[in-house]
Amino acid sequence: MTKQIREYLAYISAFMEEEHTPDELRAEREILLKRIGLYQHERLIHLLVTLAFALLFMISLLIFLLKGGIGIAVLTLLFLALLIPYIKHYYFLENSVQKLYSFYYKLERL
Repeated sequence: MTKQIREYLAYISAFMEEEHTPDELRAEREILLKRIGLYQHERLIHLLVTLAFALLFMISLLIFLLKGGIGIAVLTLLFLALLIPYIKHYYFLENSVQKLYSFYYKLERL
């Protein structure tokens, strides 16, 4: 998904730098709006997964602090190891969708 979003951001950025007819702009605006919807859905799913892993990490950390044990310590570290990439990916999704919003607003003004 990251590669796809990066490629589309590069495409829409290049598209915005060129001259186009009103029909081309309208068609691209509709495509962009559909893509924003798809990426918003992806962002929502990743937010829920990120929140779930954050909650699991916090619960396992609390159990580790209260009871200790090597098993729960390993589980806590595994949740943390998964949580960090999820946060990074969610951050990328959030910023990418915000950039797409700005392109959409520019297309609306043209």
